[in-house]
Amino acid sequence: MEDAETRERIEETVRTILEGSNMDEITESKIRKQASTHLGIDLSQPPFKAFVKQVVQAFLDEKQNQPEPEHNPEYDDDGDLIICKLSDRRRVTVQDFRGKTLVSIREYYRKDGKELPSSKGISLTEEQWSAFKKNVPAIENAIKKMESRNI
Repeated sequence: MEDAETRERIEETVRTILEGSNMDEITESKIRKQASTHLGIDLSQPPFKAFVKQVVQAFLDEKQNQPEPEHNPEYDDDGDLIICKLSDRRRVTVQDFRGKTLVSIREYYRKDGKELPSSKGISLTEEQWSAFKKNVPAIENAIKKMESRNI
């Protein structure tokens, strides 16, 4: 392998590519090709290939060992935990309703300075949420099939 400066440039480039990549779609081969183009070095040669593999593995190990970032929970005006905002008017909340935990996905509206839930939406029990969650991969596959037909 080349000198320490070249190794450093390769590692920096590979890490930059990894940071900006969708980890579900990127492959080691794609990373090598992008880094080769950026650096003007053929990284498909065995010593370079092995080094890139090491850098990728070290990066993945570091990411896996990082603790989840803490975020302060946000609550709506009714005291329900806001999990995420899907848009300006739609959000996902977890709430307790008559002793049952519900996952609610619904639209909100503003009235008298408060954001209130509308009747447009759905609240899922824990059982319903589990069934939905279990079927997310099937939903994603169906979306991909539909999108591939529309190209």
